[in-house]
Amino acid sequence: MEAVELRGGFVGAGRMAGGLARGLLRAGKVPASNILASAPSDKNLDAWRESGCRTTHCNLEVLQESTLVFLATKPHILPGVLQEIRPAVGPHHIVVSLVAGVTLQTLQRLLPAGTKVLRLMPNLPCVVQAGAMVFARGSGAGDGEAALLKSLLSSCGLCEEVPESYINIHTGLSGSGVAYVYLFAEALAEGAVKMGMPGSLASRIAAQTLLGAAKMILETGEHPAKLRGDVCTPGGTTIHALHQLEKGALRATVMNAVEAATNRACEMAED
Repeated sequence: MEAVELRGGFVGAGRMAGGLARGLLRAGKVPASNILASAPSDKNLDAWRESGCRTTHCNLEVLQESTLVFLATKPHILPGVLQEIRPAVGPHHIVVSLVAGVTLQTLQRLLPAGTKVLRLMPNLPCVVQAGAMVFARGSGAGDGEAALLKSLLSSCGLCEEVPESYINIHTGLSGSGVAYVYLFAEALAEGAVKMGMPGSLASRIAAQTLLGAAKMILETGEHPAKLRGDVCTPGGTTIHALHQLEKGALRATVMNAVEAATNRACEMAED
């Protein structure tokens, strides 16, 4: 199935769904006229209409008009939504859940037997085609559905199929992780402002520093510790700065943050 033939639907039209849709549109994977989004009010739908997407207040209409359906509601709302759309779900549908904490087992229990269902965890940079996404497939989804989803979403950034047990870890590492990086970028820039650099310039340089460092990790394949060591010279500025970061327990604090977010994602799955 060619991507241009797809008719994609979003049940739920919040920030994450919008980010994913805009990533698909920017990459030219699906035309805006082939995307239909539903939400109970116009609050989130105006932005979709401005992008050329179609909108509705009827979740069933999304199922009737789409073959690839993304579920992007709040976790506590999803069971009621699945009960509503269940009669309209057919063998031609591919259902992809973006809902945090809702397992494939739960999705398969609440959808018709044999439904092609996958669970996806994106992150916000999908909107600028630089996201990091992982997905796991349910028992009804085969290689074709997995390949289609990966082909579509690779235009939005890194997209990997993983065991479902990794999804909560991905939430702690990357879904929430972008916020840790924003905090670090803010701190970098504020340090430069303290030393006399204008804030707007400091922010741009901090962002480019993070972008460049990340690109070197991806393109060289080197371990971050090796690249970090390459920057240090004996008695130089970098090793003095790194000593301060180690005294502040940066490494342990970041590891604790990933653990805390992962554990919270697991707790949400149990609620």
